Amino acid sequence: MGIYPNPCYSIFTPKPKFELFITFKFINISIMKKLFLVLLFAPIVSFGQIESSKNEKIEVEENWKNEIQHKLKAYGHRNWIVVADAAYPKQSNPAIETIWIKYNQLEAIAYVSELLEKATHVDANIFIDKEMTFVTEKNATGIEAYRNALDKVLKGKPVKSMLHEDIINELDKSAKLFNILILKTDLAIPYTSVFFELECGYWNAESEQALRSAMKGDK
Repeated sequence: MGIYPNPCYSIFTPKPKFELFITFKFINISIMKKLFLVLLFAPIVSFGQIESSKNEKIEVEENWKNEIQHKLKAYGHRNWIVVADAAYPKQSNPAIETIWIKYNQLEAIAYVSELLEKATHVDANIFIDKEMTFVTEKNATGIEAYRNALDKVLKGKPVKSMLHEDIINELDKSAKLFNILILKTDLAIPYTSVFFELECGYWNAESEQALRSAMKGDK
């Protein structure tokens, strides 16, 4: 008689122990091979994902920096650049361009300020919201540390404090004729937007006033 009775063999008939051992051994080897391949390539895949994420972050950072450098060359007197907090609205005026940047807001302010310092054709009046001075740590966690850090970033620069609505009104007036760039960040602290109103880098308000006075005296 053979190993399996005839003609009644079915899939439910027990297999001999030796054949079961061979089958299980084959399955175990197959699983171990797959597990080995997973363990071998998993770090490579993870490293690749990390590198891809790093490259994406660098690309995003370089993109907005390149864009603002390009725009600054075209910008001049009466254009504005705003480094805004997360809740700053996208305005309907087509002259006001809003781009979201995946970048620390204070570092973005420092970068814009640095570009303006290096530029020979433009300078800037800097405006901050007057309300920020009165925001408490109780109502906005992190505001005290932010104020201290902002003071360091803007130290020695011509900073003016105005009510938020007054700054927006000035910006809107300029947007009727001139372009505005909003760099929107994910900073979630109120009244922390910083406004750069560009002016001529080689001809300031005092020079203009002296010129107008001279022209009046010539009449």
